Amino acid sequence: MELIVFDLDGTLLNANSQISPYTRETLELLADKKIAYTVATGRTLHSAQDILAGHDFNLPHIYSNGVLIWDPRLDSLSMENLLTIAEAQHVIRAAQDQNITPFISSVTANKDHRVYHTAVNSEQEERLLNTFHLRGDISTLPLEQLSNDTLITNISVLGEAHRIESIEADIANEATLVAYSGTAIEGNGLKWMDVHHSDASKGGAVQVLREQLGISKLLCFGDNDNDLSMFAMADECYAPDNANERVKAAATAVIGHHDADGIARYLRERFNL
Repeated sequence: MELIVFDLDGTLLNANSQISPYTRETLELLADKKIAYTVATGRTLHSAQDILAGHDFNLPHIYSNGVLIWDPRLDSLSMENLLTIAEAQHVIRAAQDQNITPFISSVTANKDHRVYHTAVNSEQEERLLNTFHLRGDISTLPLEQLSNDTLITNISVLGEAHRIESIEADIANEATLVAYSGTAIEGNGLKWMDVHHSDASKGGAVQVLREQLGISKLLCFGDNDNDLSMFAMADECYAPDNANERVKAAATAVIGHHDADGIARYLRERFNL
């Protein structure tokens, strides 16, 4: 069995964080040819559900950079390499020292998504919090309600680039943490960063799927540092033209830009769709 694994933002999705009509049609053609595909994303389970609905993503999905694997066929959720309260507290302190609001994501065994946070400090953080409020499947709670048994998947921060970089430097000596960051779409000079347990990775989760599904050949598509772990174990790996230089260097080949349906166009040629 051959399996295609897509990153979402900056890869399968366009600049509006959507699956374009051309890409949607390409996925339908893959499904018609019985070519298997799934997703491995840094997004949470809940933030990707609406995007993927109706596009035949029927195999297990990888979320939160490998922390969660959700099987839509069984509606089952497995969680590995969660953050401990002590690890979370280090990130929270580092963020507060930079006057940045940490957003602590958690998922219950019933798939309830909760985001714990301190008071917001900027217009961008306020908009992000409002986005959570508008979703009916996310509960936002004050940080004081975070308990020792909370299942923490990751911590996200958004703010001025130099502040995010200071947070990253503060936690760099924490061996059990890994941080992924990039330029934020919310405005010039802003960065985002997600912090996970260092044992969590897309590559580790993809390996689980490879063994569970009996995958003989693995093709991966991604654009950022959090995709490198699955690139390392893939038989073939492809970076869109917008990918960062480290990902391009690790790729089998560099293909078209994500906002020009680069992945879909490559797949149509590769599989004669």
